[in-house]
Formats: sequence, C-alpha cells, structure tokens
Amino acid sequence: MADAMVRCPPDMNPERTLILVKPDGVQRGLVGEVIRRFEARGLRLAALRLLNAPRNLVEVHYEEHREKPFFASVVEYLCSGPVVAMAIEGENAVKVCRGMMGATNAAEAAPGTIRGDFALNVEKNIVHGSADPEAAARELSIWFSEADFV
Repeated sequence: MADAMVRCPPDMNPERTLILVKPDGVQRGLVGEVIRRFEARGLRLAALRLLNAPRNLVEVHYEEHREKPFFASVVEYLCSGPVVAMAIEGENAVKVCRGMMGATNAAEAAPGTIRGDFALNVEKNIVHGSADPEAAARELSIWFSEADFV
C-alpha cells in the first residue's frame, strides 16, 4: 500500500516560520481558511497546536516589546481565548507568509491578504507571523518542542 502513495520531493532546505491564528480568528472559524491559503500556496504544515496560551508563554513571545505601551494589551488579548500555533514550512516561508498575511494594520492590508480580507484593526488582525528567520527560530522554540515537528 505504501508503494502506491505519491510523494512530493522534499525541499532541499525548507525554512520554517511561526504563524498564530489569534483568538479573533479562532472565534470566527477562520483557522481552516488560514491553513488552506498557506497550503494552496505550496507551503507545508509542519506542526500544529490549539491551546489557551498561558500568560508566561505569551510574555516570553512578546519579550522584545515589554517596554512598549501596547505590551500589556497584546498579552491580554492573546490570552483571552484559544489560539492556533502552527509551524509553516517551505521555500522563503517567512517572507511568503508575511506577504500573504498583509500589513499589520488591517486598514492598510491589501485585499486578497488574510488581514485585508478578514481583519478590521491592528490588534484583532487574525494572525501573527514571525518577522524574519531569526525571530521564527526563537518563536518556534517557544511554542513547540522539536518532537512536535512532522
């Protein structure tokens, strides 16, 4: 039976990034749509978790923003309901995913992007994505253990 399966050739050096579907995206039932868009683009889901994020995890995730005025509200918001954390993998995954998500400020996000199609403001903007490959490595290690990756 296994011989009959068609397998796609693996990327030689795939990049991974963290994508979070924030509480507004989970509440509105957009998790499947977010995953569908990334997979339709040719990216691969390498790990997935649905969880109520503990405050200490979210504070570590946003540590670089601790002194900024929005830190408390963004932490509070991410802890306000379930989130879906996923590792997305593929060629130029960070850059591709960020382009697909659209501008952080949903009012500036282009139609056709996730935020442009579904979000209305900066905080409740459906998704978070790692800013660069270094941030992706750091963030993925916060949300996943190596054993979580498939």
